[in-house]
Amino acid sequence: MSRLLPSLPDATPEDREPRVVGVDDEDADDLIAALGSETAREILTHLHDEPATKSELAAEVDTSLQNVQYHLSKLDGADLVDVVDTTYSEKGREMDVYAAADEPLVLFAGGEEESAGIKSALMRLLGGYGLIGLAAVAAQRLLSVAGPTARVTTTTGGDDAGVTAEQSGGDGGGAADGGDAAVDGTVEYVVDPLAEYAVSLLEPGVVFFIGAALVFTVAWAYWYRTSGA
Repeated sequence: MSRLLPSLPDATPEDREPRVVGVDDEDADDLIAALGSETAREILTHLHDEPATKSELAAEVDTSLQNVQYHLSKLDGADLVDVVDTTYSEKGREMDVYAAADEPLVLFAGGEEESAGIKSALMRLLGGYGLIGLAAVAAQRLLSVAGPTARVTTTTGGDDAGVTAEQSGGDGGGAADGGDAAVDGTVEYVVDPLAEYAVSLLEPGVVFFIGAALVFTVAWAYWYRTSGA
């Protein structure tokens, strides 16, 4: 089975606005009905992991093709899934490829004004996480451990003995005693085992993201609580 048509382009951050639905809204009935079945929730969970056709979903959740089609129609009616691609079976039959809708979903109890406030607050939260992610990438590049140590071997003309000089990051150097020294040109890169182990445990970008995200989340929660949004 091969995918002949390209997938739809990924949504931009502006397109992924949170979907806020009140329990008294008309959409809430479709959402609750679509997610009321355990099979439907399993289908939606699988589609969040990877796109799939109806037959692939039937095999994944161990149910009939007709049952998958029934639940997909309800999930589609609630705007929880989308057709993102087209593929063909071995018999040449065209089949739709489904994926979960690419937007956060919040179901809450409250009025329309509260809905707008929650949506605005979530947009600020998600936007903040996006900026922190970009900053974490920059921090990863800036705070990475320095490169390996270069060990340069030099030899004096005609002598069998060699003089070894270590250079870290290109600074400093070594010279042989007595007379001019001819550089053999042999460079051996030695990785500091402690630095390599430290990097394997804690990536600077990951540490930065976790710390910044924690501080931002606490600040956001305080702002949301005090502002009455």
